[in-house]
Amino acid sequence: MVNEDLMVLALRVLGHVAGDGDMGPRLLALTGLDADGLRARASDPALLGAVIAFLMAREADLITTAAALEVPPSAIVRAGQSLGEDEI
Repeated sequence: MVNEDLMVLALRVLGHVAGDGDMGPRLLALTGLDADGLRARASDPALLGAVIAFLMAREADLITTAAALEVPPSAIVRAGQSLGEDEI
């Protein structure tokens, strides 16, 4: 079972990425999901882990997201590791 605090952080990460004018469209293009599909799977740990893996692939995005959420980047990385970073 996934720690609730990590799940909340991952959901916050998803919200930030989806709402970002650069990261959001890139995430959708890379996953093949549309906005409705993303919303429908928002509570799926595999999807949340994949979103964090997406951030980890580009350090600047990870740092920007961490700053926006006022958490250390390592907290986001830990959440991703907990969620398994599965592919979507």
